[in-house]
Amino acid sequence: MSEIDEKVFAEDAADYLPVFSRYKIVLDHGEGAYAYDVDGNKYLDFLGGIAVNVLGHAYAPLVEAISRQAGKMIHCSNLYYTEAQADAAAKLVKLSGLDRAFFGNSGAEANEGAIKVARKYAHSLDPEKSQIITALGSFHGRTIATLTATGQPHYHEGFGPLPAGFDYVPYNDIDALAQMMSEKTCAVMLETIQGEGGVYTPAPGYLEQVRALCDKYHALLIFDEIQAGIGRSGKFFAYEKYGVKPDIVTLAKGLAGGVPIGAFITTEEAAAAMKPGDHGTTFGGNPLACAAANVVLDTVPQPAFLKHVEKVGSYFKAQLLGLQQKYPALIKEVRGTGLILGAELTRPGRDIVNDVLAKGAIINCTAGNVLRFIPPLIITEQQVDDVLAKLDDVLPKYC
Repeated sequence: MSEIDEKVFAEDAADYLPVFSRYKIVLDHGEGAYAYDVDGNKYLDFLGGIAVNVLGHAYAPLVEAISRQAGKMIHCSNLYYTEAQADAAAKLVKLSGLDRAFFGNSGAEANEGAIKVARKYAHSLDPEKSQIITALGSFHGRTIATLTATGQPHYHEGFGPLPAGFDYVPYNDIDALAQMMSEKTCAVMLETIQGEGGVYTPAPGYLEQVRALCDKYHALLIFDEIQAGIGRSGKFFAYEKYGVKPDIVTLAKGLAGGVPIGAFITTEEAAAAMKPGDHGTTFGGNPLACAAANVVLDTVPQPAFLKHVEKVGSYFKAQLLGLQQKYPALIKEVRGTGLILGAELTRPGRDIVNDVLAKGAIINCTAGNVLRFIPPLIITEQQVDDVLAKLDDVLPKYC
């Protein structure tokens, strides 16, 4: 351990709110799919800042756009127009097939905004139409409203009283949803692909049936694509993969390639319920963040880029299935699509993550026992082979 490591660890222990279970490395810089610590050690990054660094580290056009915009203007109030924001909004509207975009600073803010729009729209139809239904195992953020929307009770503990009006059903259980819905249902809010909950994809026909129920009860369908969007599924929006269009979609994480940003996009009908003063943000959609987002929005939707994600993702999943066959007592199931993949283990996964880190690769464990792979979308099959070779070296220890 270097003097820099010791200094950073000590300062963090003394001064930072202890809400993260950190791994014992101090990262310093990155290039492509690799990250480097302060001691010069190199790591193959298959976490990507938790699905954020979609173009990898130090992607030259992104660095150039951020630098150029920083030299002009980093921030101005949303009381004024900026070209970068107008361009980013226009691109999202065109890509989504929806009508109105709004920028915040994070995924939680994007989901808060979506909840507010849904409630305001529903109130215009019926002041008692306020129920929002989400899925068990979901994750929608850490603000009071979005952690309430999150269908995992351990996130709620100690933060009550929580906002009223949220109910939960099992993901992929259309009968449970049908029983829960009524004319008082304001919205159904689902991750198109559940990420933090363990990488669960929708069952065939599930999202179409959810769409039909929302139409029946005149409730809005909100897709949270904060983790699964921005090309990660092999489509720019994951809902495109399943042929179902929402009334509102939320984005963040990879939208600006690492610069903090969030967004929701909504139909004109729902947006019409909002008037000046109903929502706002100081920093959201600032010129710097939008300049970065425009690079992502000009790059990721390109057919060749998305084809690459699909190709490498299919290869990656096939190799994970091969590991499952090799270690059937340890790997219970392989799930996911594109470059959002998970391997469910029969035991907790954190020690495996630490051992793989020691071999020079950054992976992640979510839901306690699911190894999750959400790397930069630029990774190659050779890099997939590299990270899985490191994992293969580690796994026999746990069989």
